[in-house]
Amino acid sequence: MLKIAHHPIYCHPLPEKHRFPMIKYELLPEQLLHEGTCIGDNFYRPTLPDDDDILAAHDSGYYQNLVNLALKPSEVRKIGFPLSDALVQRERIIADGTIRGSTFALRHGIAMNIAGGTHHAYSNRGEAFCMLNDQAIGARYLLRTGLAKKILIVDLDVHQGNGTAEIFQDDSAVFTFSMHGRGNYPFKKESSDLDIPLEKGTDDKTYLSILKETLPKLIDRTAPDFIFYLCGVDVLATDKLGTLGMSLEGCAARDQFVLKICKMNGIPVQCSMGGGYSQDIRTIVEAHANTFRSAQEIYF
Repeated sequence: MLKIAHHPIYCHPLPEKHRFPMIKYELLPEQLLHEGTCIGDNFYRPTLPDDDDILAAHDSGYYQNLVNLALKPSEVRKIGFPLSDALVQRERIIADGTIRGSTFALRHGIAMNIAGGTHHAYSNRGEAFCMLNDQAIGARYLLRTGLAKKILIVDLDVHQGNGTAEIFQDDSAVFTFSMHGRGNYPFKKESSDLDIPLEKGTDDKTYLSILKETLPKLIDRTAPDFIFYLCGVDVLATDKLGTLGMSLEGCAARDQFVLKICKMNGIPVQCSMGGGYSQDIRTIVEAHANTFRSAQEIYF
């Protein structure tokens, strides 16, 4: 069965007219249940993870300041959310969803997190709606427990996974791959193990051609025994914060290709949803729902 992390805390209240579409975390599971893609048993509710799991990827001083709400105002501004205990609890629970999802993926081939993809969180700071890097935490959990030895992070959000690149810059057990908009935030990029910056307006055909040329060879070269997939839908042409030109159909084809490659190679994959900022919330939910539909179709 496809296991999906979800918790009511994912949909955190924000100031009116905030640009982050928090409501998608309510609407997406409702849509998946309504259409029959999922049933209630597909969903599991994460809890608070052990601090040791978080500290395997994050600096202790930063984490304590985050938990104690002691970040500087300038640090909070970079995160982009009003800091509160509930917000920090949310971020920790999202991380647990990815940790537990990675263990479900080992059993079932795949697992999903309705939220996550917080790849702008560095080891020692947060940025751009990200405070704790859920997939970095998940990767370190698998390595520390001996459940994986070589991990590939496939980050196809429109924004570079700068925090992920920094966390694993000296870790040969994790290979970081980011394919993103050249002109998108972050404007000062970090160095992933493999970065593919894409030009403004990159369409479905070009995007998919590059991905299909790159990913199979990368898997052959790195020989991972686990993959974390960040499947942001801010690659859409309609996205307010993106620069690419993909359609809903092209974004769905991207997910289908990645998941089929993982299944064909017998590599467990954990998927975190990442960004999506189209004007119409229905477009965001549909694009994310396509990822879950593909997972059900390919694996179950």
